[in-house]
Amino acid sequence: MSIKIVTDSTADLSPELISRYDIEVVPLSVYFGEEVYLDGKDLTPDQFLEKVNTSPDFPKTAQVTPAEFLEVFRRLLAEGHEIFYTGLSSYLSGTYTSACLAAEELKDAPIAITDSLNLSTGIGIQVLYAAELAEQGVPLGEIANRVSAMARRVRTSFIVKTMDFLLKGGRVTRTQAIIGNVLQIHPRIEVVDGKMIVAEKFRGSKAKANARLVEWARDAKEQIDDHRLFVTHCHDHDSANFIADQLREMKLAREIIITQAGAVISSHCGPGTVGIIYAEKES
Repeated sequence: MSIKIVTDSTADLSPELISRYDIEVVPLSVYFGEEVYLDGKDLTPDQFLEKVNTSPDFPKTAQVTPAEFLEVFRRLLAEGHEIFYTGLSSYLSGTYTSACLAAEELKDAPIAITDSLNLSTGIGIQVLYAAELAEQGVPLGEIANRVSAMARRVRTSFIVKTMDFLLKGGRVTRTQAIIGNVLQIHPRIEVVDGKMIVAEKFRGSKAKANARLVEWARDAKEQIDDHRLFVTHCHDHDSANFIADQLREMKLAREIIITQAGAVISSHCGPGTVGIIYAEKES
């Protein structure tokens, strides 16, 4: 039996990476008023931006249901696969619980699930690791154990352009958002133990905040596993390319991949967000 790697659309992997590693992606949903779209299927990042700019409704998101996972898992099992799944942090969405409930429904089926404790390519970096292990013939249980251990070593940090999307998602208060936007404060968000926290705040230009993001990664150079590093953005190609070039000059990783966040992650962070994601070396 081959092992099929499954994740959800918040992993923000590019179509090329999904195809290269033959990854199954289960989409979350995005709502604009009464209109519903499947992230990455009905709504590309560019289409999402157009909707944000033209729709009177602010985007809302919805988790994958147990029934949707059950349908996917049953199909993959019928095709003769074992299944490994990791997706959006259990602290940020009920999607992880939905996957667990679906697996429980299938009782003794060969399904392994881990909590990424992360978002965006903080999930994606774990998914690619799992896919590489599967290619090497590593058994399902060992893949789950190794990816679960890796989850604690993944570091995710990003800069947001505006606090409006964090406000709508309940991550900051209305007062914090108003003051932050008026004073041009750009928070640096980190994912810690599966949750988002404000690690630093910068007043002034977005470029200044981006420079601090690069410093954050540079300061961790000795701890970074240099196999792979991600720069992920929400409609900020210029910042992403600039940051990736800086990281390449520092030789922080052998492979530095730029990806664009999908509609769900963009709904919570907003256009202009850019982040760096890496895994620390095993101790």
